[in-house]
Amino acid sequence: MAKRILILDGHPDPSPMHFCHALAHAYAGGAHDAGHEVRRINVGELDFPILRTMDDWSRAPPPPAIAKAQEDMLWAEHIVIIFPLWLGNLPALLKGFFEQTFRPGFAFSRIEEGKAVGQSLLPGRSVRLIVTMGMPACLFRWYFCAHSIRSLKRNILGYCGLNPIHDTLIGSMALVDGNTRQRELEKTRALGYQGD
Repeated sequence: MAKRILILDGHPDPSPMHFCHALAHAYAGGAHDAGHEVRRINVGELDFPILRTMDDWSRAPPPPAIAKAQEDMLWAEHIVIIFPLWLGNLPALLKGFFEQTFRPGFAFSRIEEGKAVGQSLLPGRSVRLIVTMGMPACLFRWYFCAHSIRSLKRNILGYCGLNPIHDTLIGSMALVDGNTRQRELEKTRALGYQGD
């Protein structure tokens, strides 16, 4: 069954040479071939400020690029988030994008007085994370307990109601050869075809 899929390319550098962009392209190609509807957001091409105050986050209207991204998230049934791991975490621009996008009133209800948390406002959407990294993926997953991915899943995406959330980790990027990259692109294309 065809899905509405949003591909969020979270690499902060829009230069086409990065493998994350190739992964986004491969996923989109597989999804198109299967008849899924696809929209794309390239975070590195968006113009938005970094939030600096609680009031800006909770009360100010989102900038136009963020408002459009929110529309795309509401449209989507499945969201694919692709990014490189930098210093063990999300690149700062992608984190800034999430801070701008997942605002009270959009991603979760405003927290009422006397309550500790708001209500999730984005249920019914699944997520696939595709993360590239310099270290071996098994080292990140088992020794470092995939701490930043777990935080993203639980504290941001899951809190807003996105579920289920699956991940694909691609490690040792500096060491992988052309054949390995091609295999990863083919696996990503297959995920797009399946809408997963």
